[in-house]
Amino acid sequence: MKIDLTETTSSKINNALVQARRDIGTPAIGMVLTLVIVTDEENAYDALKSANDASHEHPSRIIVVIKRVSRTPRSRRDARLDAEVRVGSDSGTGETVVLRLHGELVDHAQSVVLPLLLPDAPVVVWWPEASPSDLAGDPLGALGQRRITDTYAAEDPIGELSARAAAYAPGDTDLSWTRITPWRSMLAAALDQQAVQVTSAVVEGEDENPSCELLAMWLADRLQVPVHRSRSQGPGLTAVRLETADGAVVLDRADGLLANLSMPGQPDRAVALKRRDTAELLAEELRRLDPDNTYEASVKFGVERLAAQARQATAAAAPAASGAAAEEATAAEAAAEDADSSDAASSEAAAEDAAKPAAPARKAARAASKKAVSK
Repeated sequence: MKIDLTETTSSKINNALVQARRDIGTPAIGMVLTLVIVTDEENAYDALKSANDASHEHPSRIIVVIKRVSRTPRSRRDARLDAEVRVGSDSGTGETVVLRLHGELVDHAQSVVLPLLLPDAPVVVWWPEASPSDLAGDPLGALGQRRITDTYAAEDPIGELSARAAAYAPGDTDLSWTRITPWRSMLAAALDQQAVQVTSAVVEGEDENPSCELLAMWLADRLQVPVHRSRSQGPGLTAVRLETADGAVVLDRADGLLANLSMPGQPDRAVALKRRDTAELLAEELRRLDPDNTYEASVKFGVERLAAQARQATAAAAPAASGAAAEEATAAEAAAEDADSSDAASSEAAAEDAAKPAAPARKAARAASKKAVSK
């Protein structure tokens, strides 16, 4: 069931929700949270579809906040609220309210959303595309226990990671972090089977992919080893290599579907590691509403610190490589000198051996010459 309301209020929207539930025969509320989606007209459809799919696992009231752009001074002064109420099969397993804010009301979205929140239920705020720099300080973000962003959709994903770290507050998270959950689980399980120390790591993935940077920062923070970031053609994250004394632990996914895990002393094995859609990522984030301390530690590790660490490791390896090359050159020179000395000694010995048979002949010639003179 769909109900369109124009130039309405939050009170009228609540009344429409109650009436709609009665009309379809479900007056009771069986929802576990309120999901607030802050987006624009262009991305509203995809975001709402993902939220409806996730609601099959987490029945919720979905409130979509669309801030309409005012193009004239008069329209900016006129505050108007239009709404669309959906219940039943049109809204997944919960309820959906699409709010379109016009004029000055755009700057007071929290006043419209607050009366529509489910009582005594957690609130999650999700920005599918553009998000404010300070999530917890945003008026809508302050309503939520959890705040979800997606740096992959930003114009500068790597710069957005730095902004997320600078303004982090407990409850913040990012779908780029959620995308690497299977990778983190697989690598942790692999290291549980290898009782060796990891000395370095390489994370390979497409350029400007925040998930690759987050995985590299997680490894650097947890293992305290230099992590090198390598670029590939994708799709997404393609490989992770952990160097150990016994050999390399490699998790390689070239096609975005199936990965190959290789460990020292064990046969290679294929593992399912497909790229997940937004609905699956959102459903995973809605399973936990407490602060994610691991994400906090990883994102605060910093992209700049990760790059600096890799440069230091490269600089430290350069003198060692130069020293090894110098030792090899010195050894080669010594071997050449030994070879020259051996050749000279062999030549002298050969000359002496050649001179030995000629000595009796010379003595006989001198004796014959003396005898001829005496005659």
